[in-house]
Order: sequence, then C-alpha cells, then structure tokens
Amino acid sequence: MFKKILIVLFALIAAAVIIVQLQPEDFKLSRSIKIAAPAAEVFPQVNDFHNWEAWSPWAKLDPAAKNTFEGPAAGVGSIFKWSGNDKVGEGTMTVVESKPNELVKIKLEFVRPFAATNDTEFTFKEEDKQTLVTWTMSGKHNFVGKAMCLVMNMEKMVGPDFEKGLANLKAVVEGKK
Repeated sequence: MFKKILIVLFALIAAAVIIVQLQPEDFKLSRSIKIAAPAAEVFPQVNDFHNWEAWSPWAKLDPAAKNTFEGPAAGVGSIFKWSGNDKVGEGTMTVVESKPNELVKIKLEFVRPFAATNDTEFTFKEEDKQTLVTWTMSGKHNFVGKAMCLVMNMEKMVGPDFEKGLANLKAVVEGKK
C-alpha cells in the first residue's frame, strides 16, 4: 500500500513539474493612455525618477519606504533604489535608454519579494495635440515564476497598477496647465 502511495505521489509531482515547464517563459504586459499635453511635458515626468513620487502607483503604498537616487538627475544612468514593506518590496530601476519625448527604457531589478529582472519601456507618441503614453514591462519567468503564474494572473495583478499609474501621470501633467 505504501509503495502505491509513493508511486501516485511521484506521478503527481512529475505531472506538476511538466505542467510548470510547459508554461510560457516570456511575458509582456502593456497599458496606454492619452494625455492632453505635448510629449515635451510628459516625458520629463518619466525620465526623471525624482518625479515618480507624484504619479507612481506604488509610491503611497509605503510612505516609510527608503528611496535613494544615484547617477545623473535624469536620463541614461540615473538610478532609483527603494526598500519598503511587503507591498512595495525592494529593488532598483536604472534608465538604460532615453530619447527625448519618444522613449525611456528602464532595467527593473526586484530583490524582494521575489528576485527578478525585467525590462520596462515608456513610449511617447504625439497624436492630435495629445500624447499617447504606453507603459510596457517584459521579461522571462524562471521555474518559480512559471509556477506562480498558474495561480496568479500577471495581467490582473500588475495591469491595474499600470492603469492607475498612467491615470496619475495624466492628472499630474494635465493639472499643471
């Protein structure tokens, strides 16, 4: 009897491992919003990490978080590090590419609650006296990330945060007029 239980248990574990391994490795999450302002007014809000406190969807989740800035004030090489409660975790963002009024690319490194490195990108496209801002995050899931995606939907977990952040960004930029 004990041997049968072990065989069934082993088969269940093997099936779970196979199911996790078959999950997609790559992920991409993207949200957009139109802001009634030229790209030249929107771009600096993203290109300078010092401005993120005003619109980031995570800024108010831990007012006691420790934030530090390194490198240039804005653009390529600027770095933002944070360490906070379980809602914001700990990590580093580094601007790796910056094209004025067009693009900001950021290397996003999470330390906790889970270690991960992702690429984040903001694009700015002027359309009819407005700017279409698109916020995208992409990366690769390791085994643990694939397993987590079986029970947690990244689109439902992070997508609303991106939408809130973009709405906050819109309010900040349009409120300056």
